[in-house]
Amino acid sequence: MNSVMIVSIIIAMITILLIVGAPIKPIQALMQGAMKLAIGALFLFFFNIVAASVGMHLPINVVTATIAGFLGIPGMISLTALHIFVFV
Repeated sequence: MNSVMIVSIIIAMITILLIVGAPIKPIQALMQGAMKLAIGALFLFFFNIVAASVGMHLPINVVTATIAGFLGIPGMISLTALHIFVFV
């Protein structure tokens, strides 16, 4: 093989990797966000089961599931405090 062919193969491989590898990052970010949203909805669901004995209920919607999913336990505590001090 001559050097022109080797360089053109390397450039073609880099171009293919740039074209194929670029869309993978946003899809991974979207999937991570969707997973955190689902985990937040599960947090809220189980919280509502436990808190029903005390008469408390947090709605499960996109906003609360996002807060609970991305912030985790501190997000659940903040949602609970917001519900107690503002909405009740």
